[in-house]
Amino acid sequence: MRHLHPEPAESDLDELYRGLTLPTGGPDRDGWVALCMVSSLDGAVALDGVSGGLGGDADLLALSRLRASNDVSLVGAGTVRDERYGPLRGSAARREDRAARGLRPVPRLAIVSRSGALDPELPVFADPEHPPLVLTSDAADQRRLARLEDRAELHVFPDGQLGGGVVVEHLVSLGLPRILCEGGPTLNQALLTEDRIDEVFLTLAPTLVGGSAARIVAGRAEAPRGFELVSVFEHAGDLLLRHRRGTHRP
Repeated sequence: MRHLHPEPAESDLDELYRGLTLPTGGPDRDGWVALCMVSSLDGAVALDGVSGGLGGDADLLALSRLRASNDVSLVGAGTVRDERYGPLRGSAARREDRAARGLRPVPRLAIVSRSGALDPELPVFADPEHPPLVLTSDAADQRRLARLEDRAELHVFPDGQLGGGVVVEHLVSLGLPRILCEGGPTLNQALLTEDRIDEVFLTLAPTLVGGSAARIVAGRAEAPRGFELVSVFEHAGDLLLRHRRGTHRP
């Protein structure tokens, strides 16, 4: 692996984001949201409908290390279904590493679903010791929510109020300020429009995809935010970029 920025150097892949712990907040607010995504050269976030077809070994390790750095992974319901999410227990070594840095051994998983349209038989609900949080709306089908009651921890918000800022503030209130957002693009848009993305970890894969796949952030409203480059790594053609929130650049 090559470390290209800020200081060029050669290093082992295992050093990538080793020991990383996300902050608990910025200078003017509680909570820290780090976005973790992979993209092709032409901006596609999926190949054959899933992101796993894009990233290589470095991208997989980056995701694992980021899941070792947070209090909660935040994800949209569509991504849970498409990517067939399972519980985030991780390896014994990762659980020990998290505990040694004062984090709970296993991060929580929070799923945003306004409709509550989640199959209780999905793999993500398979671990009763670590049930996911489901953040949903009171306009959701109550029969759907009833099917999730013994599989998840339900948090119901008034219809129309399940925005990015509300989600972040609620997770912070639950003692989960280090938030890793794993997509998808619609959830990322909700966070962007309310200026709640503090950091971006993006793997740029050396692949052209074409087609109609979404970008890492997808929505109707533009919301320009400035970010500053923190680091760049290269492994097997993948570029692993880390940016942190800077100033607004309209």
